[in-house]
Amino acid sequence: MTSVLETPAGLVRTTSRRTTVGLVAGGLGAYWPQFPDLLPQLRRSAARVSERLRALGDEVEVVDVGFISDAQEGAAAAEKLRVAGCDLIVGFLTTYMTASMLVPVAQRSGAPVLLINLQPTERMDHATFDTGAWLAYCGACPLPEMANAFDRAGVAFRSVSGHVEDERAWARIARWVRAAGVRGTLRHARHGLMGHLYPGMLDVATDLSSVSAQLGGHVEVLEIDDLRVRVEAVTDTQTQERVALAREVFDVDSSVEAADLEWGARVSVGLDRLVEDFSLDSLAYYHRGLNGEQHETLAAGLILGASLLTARGVPAAGEYELRNSIAMLVLDRLGAGGSFTELQALDFTAGVVEMGHDGPAHLAISSRRPLLRGLGLYHGKRGRGVSVEFDVQHGPVTLCGIGQRRDGRFVLVAAEGEVVPGPHLQIGNTTSRVDFGCDPGEWTDVWSASGVDHHWALGTGHRVPELAAVADLVELEFVEVRVP
Repeated sequence: MTSVLETPAGLVRTTSRRTTVGLVAGGLGAYWPQFPDLLPQLRRSAARVSERLRALGDEVEVVDVGFISDAQEGAAAAEKLRVAGCDLIVGFLTTYMTASMLVPVAQRSGAPVLLINLQPTERMDHATFDTGAWLAYCGACPLPEMANAFDRAGVAFRSVSGHVEDERAWARIARWVRAAGVRGTLRHARHGLMGHLYPGMLDVATDLSSVSAQLGGHVEVLEIDDLRVRVEAVTDTQTQERVALAREVFDVDSSVEAADLEWGARVSVGLDRLVEDFSLDSLAYYHRGLNGEQHETLAAGLILGASLLTARGVPAAGEYELRNSIAMLVLDRLGAGGSFTELQALDFTAGVVEMGHDGPAHLAISSRRPLLRGLGLYHGKRGRGVSVEFDVQHGPVTLCGIGQRRDGRFVLVAAEGEVVPGPHLQIGNTTSRVDFGCDPGEWTDVWSASGVDHHWALGTGHRVPELAAVADLVELEFVEVRVP
């Protein structure tokens, strides 16, 4: 398992937190004196599961508390896992065990629990197996018991059944581990919110306390002056170094004026300092300004630096779209990128939906070397400067948005499609042509009715199963938009 994107040359990806997975394996201790060969075999299976969990990636840390045989040992394991601060606890049902052995683990840790029933091989050798050999394949037996007990205890239940070397089962396990990593990221994240709401965008407005209440983490409210003072401290040498980096990462169109590129580079250095000083994991921003005053000029210079940050793993979204910067963070941590996106137009001849946005984009998922284009005017916004232009890598993609219901609850909305080649506007926007395998008008109507707001993240790969797992662990409503 990996969630590491290939960062464009010249950029160093921001290190994300590791995912802590707790592992406890167990079986009923009454069997051990009856069947002397059983426990050693189960311990070998447990060791193999621990090994395979560690092999899911460098970003996964496994806390293995060993093998439990009764309720007392289960309670001791529960305390160890609670102290470890796990993002996910994996309970390995090696054979029959009572629910009293694992319910304390689920109740005390505060972390989601995944039960796995992985028998040693694909099937038993029925002709030669005795009772002891059969019991090593009996992890399925306690699974309904665990499910019933967990439900009665008010603990969410999820499981994966297969065999120890079953790649299909391990793909599902890896999915839950990735989802737990995203949940952990959200619970510990610091989201920057700088400037003010874009006037009139009622769908974008977000109650900040609802973010911490439903997703965890912290929202740091920033002033545009927090950026101004840092930009003022940037030296000419640092600015020229950032210009050189921009030319290394981007193709620079002839429409880009040297002064605009230098200003964007200076703001980019200041933006990096802002992110570092406030330990931000994401950033949403907007500031209108007026008649070329300093704050308007700052806001107009943000796109270069915001795109470089996004490519390094700190998603940045314009138009004060906090929930979209969080959706971008979710896709980024799943290894899908996640670029700031909205609807642009429908191509009924080709049967595709054209979508994208002006402003920051995720450079790591560009289909080509990204272009910096000079803009004399931002549509619907004040200011001028440079903007990023490209389309997302062709092939499978997933849309991910975080909407909000009338009762204040968030909803995670997703759809899968495919980016296909075709003509693009050359106006300094990211634009992708997405085929959803249906009439683009019908798809647009269903998507718009899903509860999503008018911005979302666009990432690579088909990620609906992973996003469904994230929604499960974060306890969000999940809606997949699919038109027959």
